[in-house]
Amino acid sequence: MSADLGFVHVFEPPRTPGAPVLLLLHGTGGDERDLLPLGRTLVPTAGLLSPRGKVSEQGMARFFRRLAEGVFDVADLRRRTLELADFVEQAAAHYGVEQNRVVAVGFSNGANIAASMLLLRPETLAAAVLFRAMMPLQPDPLPSIPGTPVFLASGTHDPLIPPREAERLATLLRAAGARVTPHWERAGHQLTPGDVAAARDWLASAAGVMGREQSAA
Repeated sequence: MSADLGFVHVFEPPRTPGAPVLLLLHGTGGDERDLLPLGRTLVPTAGLLSPRGKVSEQGMARFFRRLAEGVFDVADLRRRTLELADFVEQAAAHYGVEQNRVVAVGFSNGANIAASMLLLRPETLAAAVLFRAMMPLQPDPLPSIPGTPVFLASGTHDPLIPPREAERLATLLRAAGARVTPHWERAGHQLTPGDVAAARDWLASAAGVMGREQSAA
C-alpha cells in the first residue's frame, strides 16, 4: 500500500506478461482492499490497481460527493474524475503499466466514477466493468469511444438504481461508440455469483481485443 501519486492505493503487478491491469473502484464505505478478492477472481493473472476514494460521507469513503441518494454533485464529480484519471495515468507510468491494458472494475459509486471517466477522459481506460452503475452526467459534446468494450451489470430489483437508469447509461455509452454488453440479474444492489461469473467470462473474451481497438482508435 502507498500514499504516493495522490491516492492511498494498493498495486499488485500482473502475474503474466500482457495481462490486463484492473483498476478496482470500491463502493461507498469501501477502501483500497475491498475489491482485491473480486479482481483476483475475475482475472487471476491481472495486475491490480486499487485506490481509496478521497471523499468522506459520514465517515464512509467515496470517490465523489452527492447531494442526496442518486443526486450527484456534478461539479465535484467532474473534478474528481479528472483527478482520478490523472492518478491512473501517473500510476501507469510509475509502475510500468501499458495504458491500453487498464480496465476499470467498479461497484456502485466506483462504477459511476468509472463511467464518468469513460465520458470525460476516455483515453485513460481500455475497457470497463460496471457493476450497479447509473448515468453519472451528460457531457456535451459526447466523446468518441469507438469499440471500447463495456460490461454493464444491473439488478432488476435494485432499490437504488431503477432499470431505466442503467438503460440510460447504456444508451449514452452506445451513442459515444462504446460496445456495451448489458447483463441483468434478478437481484438488488449487491453483487451476485451470476454477476461475477458473467463478468469473468466477458473479460476473458474481451482481453484479446482491448489493445488492438485502442491502438486503432
